[in-house]
Amino acid sequence: MPPFEFSNGSRQAKGGDPNIVTVDVGGQIFQTTKQTLTLAGPKSLFSRVSESDSVPFIDRDPELFSILLSLLRTGNLPSKAKAFDLQDLISESQFYGVETLILNSLSNPSQFDVFNLEKSLVLPLNGRDSPSAISTTPFGSVHVAHGSKITSFDWSLRRKSTILTQFTAVDSLLSISPSVAAAGATDFSGLQILDLDSGSVRESLNWENVTKSSSTVQAIGSSPELLFASFESGRRNSNSIMVYDLQTLNSVIEIGHYEIYGAEIDSAIPATKLNWVSGYSLLMASGSHSGISGVSGNVKFWDIRSGSVAWELKEKVDCFSDITVSDNLSGIFKVGVNSGEVFFADFRKMGAEDRWFCLGDGRKVVNGKKEGVGCKIESHGNQVFCSKGGDLELWSEVMMGSLKKLSVDCLEDRVFRKNLMGRVKDMGGSKITNLGFGGNKMFVTRKDQQYVEVWQSSAKGF
Repeated sequence: MPPFEFSNGSRQAKGGDPNIVTVDVGGQIFQTTKQTLTLAGPKSLFSRVSESDSVPFIDRDPELFSILLSLLRTGNLPSKAKAFDLQDLISESQFYGVETLILNSLSNPSQFDVFNLEKSLVLPLNGRDSPSAISTTPFGSVHVAHGSKITSFDWSLRRKSTILTQFTAVDSLLSISPSVAAAGATDFSGLQILDLDSGSVRESLNWENVTKSSSTVQAIGSSPELLFASFESGRRNSNSIMVYDLQTLNSVIEIGHYEIYGAEIDSAIPATKLNWVSGYSLLMASGSHSGISGVSGNVKFWDIRSGSVAWELKEKVDCFSDITVSDNLSGIFKVGVNSGEVFFADFRKMGAEDRWFCLGDGRKVVNGKKEGVGCKIESHGNQVFCSKGGDLELWSEVMMGSLKKLSVDCLEDRVFRKNLMGRVKDMGGSKITNLGFGGNKMFVTRKDQQYVEVWQSSAKGF
């Protein structure tokens, strides 16, 4: 008997409500409405049931069907779902064509509860290499580069696959979809677009300078429509940022092409981090260089349409060890390489001389030791996350006084507060090397550790 068939009898009893649908699942009778079933979408099995004039029989587990029906009715999984293995629920949802509903219920970005995050599980990696880069998708699948391999976990973190790349070690990784990623390395020519299911290279993108020498990838970024790649020539005497169409991978424009001559290196530092600022339609490209006079760097905000720089920040005093941008908080945040403190610059004061405001101890004496080396900083939602050794700081803005729109003259009234993340047993450990966010989860990797930590709200775990 097939798992789904219709009986010959009429579904609707004489005088019955035509909106009521009766279905037999594994010998158990269920009744619901056409409106409820249509919430599953036109391509689902539930939609076919709602359009039938007979009583369908589905040869599946009635208890799992009951959970999916409850999900359709309320938009949330019932508490009794925790008695079942998640993979069983996912498999059943795939049969009915409603896996998206499970995903929205369990791994929706709107469920990210930053003040209730705790380390919930670890994802082990094969081999001896620790993670060098991670990249996530909006609903929580994650790709992890370790050595020459890339390991992918689906949104449920139950399904795992690993591919071997041509790189000795992957330094830059960007998720394009759950099954496609862009990868590059600082010692291997070209940007590769990888099929993570088969392990094959879909396309290799390259940039050549005037001498036609090979180039390596320093950073990768993206907007909803575009792919960005920062290249540096093999001789390290020129660099550029290439912009590609994310769908076709055709070249759109080249920006920031610099040929370095003699002592001009400070004006042509290659970008080692690329962030798209959607609220301003600008690409933030940042990079730093360590020399005999200390660490210097620059941050450029590129207008992709014109190919010109909208804003530029030159870093000399307490240059950034890492830097990030936040659309929600309308500014950029950095960790000072010397002080190790977090600084904030508001977009509305980008032209000011004193654009940076120290959120930490601005009176801290720098004793010559570079306190910020190795610190990581990332923004997500309305918060900024900063690693200090093995600990994580969480910076949040506190609204003071009136909620009216701030003028440029009163931007100094913006107040940020710091909290240490996690329970006591979650704190400490090896130095944090990567932070990533996807779905309702935060992903953390640490130095010399062959796994990925998953942090999520204790109330959201399954």
